[in-house]
Amino acid sequence: MTRKTKRILWISLAVILLAGAAVAGYGYHLIFAPQFHPKETVYIYIDREDDADSVYHKLRSTVGETGNLKGFYWLAGNKDYPRNIRPGRYAIRPGDNALDVYRRLSRGSQEPINLTINSVRTTGDLARQLSRQLMIDSTEIASRLNDPQYIARLGYTPETLPALVIPETYQVYWTIPADDLIARLRKENERFWNADRLAKAQAIHLTPEEVVTLASIVEEETKNMAEMPTVAGLYLNRLRRGMKLEADPTVKYAMQDFGLRRVLNRHLETESPYNTYRNTGLPPGPIRYPSKQAIESVLNYQQHKYLFMCAKEDFSGTHNFARTLAEHNRNSERYRRALNERKIFN
Repeated sequence: MTRKTKRILWISLAVILLAGAAVAGYGYHLIFAPQFHPKETVYIYIDREDDADSVYHKLRSTVGETGNLKGFYWLAGNKDYPRNIRPGRYAIRPGDNALDVYRRLSRGSQEPINLTINSVRTTGDLARQLSRQLMIDSTEIASRLNDPQYIARLGYTPETLPALVIPETYQVYWTIPADDLIARLRKENERFWNADRLAKAQAIHLTPEEVVTLASIVEEETKNMAEMPTVAGLYLNRLRRGMKLEADPTVKYAMQDFGLRRVLNRHLETESPYNTYRNTGLPPGPIRYPSKQAIESVLNYQQHKYLFMCAKEDFSGTHNFARTLAEHNRNSERYRRALNERKIFN
């Protein structure tokens, strides 16, 4: 072999090695170098209907101008990711590389969400609130919470069901199934009703469900948290004396007219077990899903001698309280005049 031939061979080998190194370096860069450059951690939501194309579209929006998805495409293609897409909420962090993100998505390594449950009026409202934050469709939740047999297995009736849910913020996975979510809510309910709270309920001769029922009335009466224990104490005073609660919110619930601004005498005649103007004691169940604060206001009620309450004539959302009917009538007359002056007749 001539010197010239040897030289050509060495040069060719060097070119091949350099080309191989360049390819290897480029491949290493695509897979191991940072490719995702959001300004802060962002999240992509992959649901049951997503396919590979829609997942790639969601990822492209997080790559940034200097990023590249070719490494992710290569990993996904070689590992058959398009046939094994896992729904979930996934974090994309600044500086993530293709392998970081691929492993996260392919293994289903989700980030939990903070599921916030607020006080709402109806089961339908609750189902919609949950579905807005989770992958679950509202009908999946509503179908269970409107099924008497399903509710019975949870230990509730259709009337007492709102006592199951303690409005709070819980960490769950976005993909949590409806049954698992309801089981979690039941567990959180059991955790809420600890020995201390059960003892307080027993001291006022109410079951947990009855406490929540009273709390729902308190919360419908006032949104002023500082006033809630006073309102709770008033209704407990009436219960102890065997007086009707005569709570306007129960009339609105009985009529299913939550927009009613003025309860008139004809409304008080509504036939319903929820109408506390016609029936003594608590209604069959809560008239809303009350807040944790409202429940606590019943358990930690204010001790006083008030038996009557009337909305203040300044429409501040607070109330005038009274010990006697004569005092209450004076308060009521001032409020009626204020309603008339504002032409609020229904």
